[in-house]
Amino acid sequence: MSVRRILTVDADLATLKKKSQPVVAVDDDLRALMDDMLETMYAAPGIGLAAIQVGEPKRVIVMDLARGEEPKAPRFFVNPEIVWASEETGVYEEGCLSVPEIYDEVERPAKVRLRSLDYHGRLVEEDAEALFAVCIQHEIDHLNGVLFIDHLSRLKRQRAVSKVKKAAKTEAEAL
Repeated sequence: MSVRRILTVDADLATLKKKSQPVVAVDDDLRALMDDMLETMYAAPGIGLAAIQVGEPKRVIVMDLARGEEPKAPRFFVNPEIVWASEETGVYEEGCLSVPEIYDEVERPAKVRLRSLDYHGRLVEEDAEALFAVCIQHEIDHLNGVLFIDHLSRLKRQRAVSKVKKAAKTEAEAL
């Protein structure tokens, strides 16, 4: 396993906006990618990561919603799709490893039903609500070339990208 570079909006926006392709088979190579993604997500640290965020345009997500001292609970989603969404919505403050240090409120369906393949290629269908629903929708957006800032007003989106670019420039100058 290895930690990969997470793409960010300041330098990698064109790649992040690409729509990811379905996975044909869950094999050892794909499991190695998912293991790397998980290690990358933990190192960041974050709670979810889509393959496109490490430059792999594949419909793959890793997630771990364990908090604080709770034991790690990694989850793997291959070719995930939302098969149902509630009419009820909720607003949640979101952030993103590809848009570092930027947080804003996004409104999404409060509950969804998800279908995907797991780490071993088995079909799983499950209901998601609360943070799980928010995170899975956020990560599926990535697979479709959508960033959480795309749900914001144009002005907020432009400010977010400018802040990330400024922070990256300041960091580069400090090196």
